[in-house]
Amino acid sequence: MHITVKNLLDIENRIKVHLNETNINNYPKIIAVSKTFEIDKISPLIEYGHTDFGENKVQEAVEKWTDIKKKNSEIKLHMIGKLQTNKVKFAVKLFDYIHSVDNEKLARKIADEQNKINKKIKIFLQINIGEENQKSGINKKDITRNVSYCKEIGLNLIGLMCIPPANVNPEDYFDEMKKLNKAYGFNELSMGMSSDFLTAAKNQSTYLRIGSSIFGQRS
Repeated sequence: MHITVKNLLDIENRIKVHLNETNINNYPKIIAVSKTFEIDKISPLIEYGHTDFGENKVQEAVEKWTDIKKKNSEIKLHMIGKLQTNKVKFAVKLFDYIHSVDNEKLARKIADEQNKINKKIKIFLQINIGEENQKSGINKKDITRNVSYCKEIGLNLIGLMCIPPANVNPEDYFDEMKKLNKAYGFNELSMGMSSDFLTAAKNQSTYLRIGSSIFGQRS
């Protein structure tokens, strides 16, 4: 068994054990964050049958995934990095999910581009949950306005997404996100990475974005 598949199975098992201890039986999907990794590292996971993969640069994703997605319609590609409006046209063609919508201009551009090709992408709004100046994301006080706007222009908004502040216990941030997500009536929640996925799973994240714990450290 290839090391990436073994790592994925280990993570799935750890999540299951952790959630069983807390009496939660909704298991989140794992997005294997394959950014910067060559396809030879990713192929064993595809062959194993894993379907959700994450990239954070549009150009890299187009080069890596265009042919693979044509051959394998099961694969779902998630845009998890900051998306520039000038790359939206290419992103909309390739990706199935965009996790990083953080302003109205970007939302409008996605709506326009997906209408041109008659495609409905699943969208998460990125929330700046730690109110950090250096981080992308919508301010908490602006969530209602942005949710309304996305629905108004016909985006398929399925949930909220966050990246909590680094090097602090994310528990309170994930708990707050869980409550916000519920308050807006969303079923999907995108939070949790290699360092904090168990805490995110416990707080009802439905999509975990895990890279280095599956693929190893990036060079």
